[in-house]
Amino acid sequence: MSTTETAVLNEQVFSIADLVMYQLGAVVSREVLHKDAGTVTVFAFDQGQGLSEHTAPFDALVQVLDGTVQIKIAGAPHDLKAGDMIIMPANKPHALQALTRMKMMLVMIKS
Repeated sequence: MSTTETAVLNEQVFSIADLVMYQLGAVVSREVLHKDAGTVTVFAFDQGQGLSEHTAPFDALVQVLDGTVQIKIAGAPHDLKAGDMIIMPANKPHALQALTRMKMMLVMIKS
């Protein structure tokens, strides 16, 4: 998201889940906020889509907005539904798979 797009959202009331739309067979993302201290990104995953195992150097918080997802952290599976949250600790391998169409907000804390 550009600085201009972020500025449009400033001081506005909006539905975070409405910022991204589902696309058949795809993962869609939109960065809502980008600061030196971290980012906020919203994702929409079609059923069966996911992110392969990877690590990140920062803690990350996932808030499920719609649907269901399985998130594995260091190999341990966690099934989440709309309204659930989980913290993925820095430097631990994690992956996710959308069990149904799913939207989530990812908050990455860099400091």
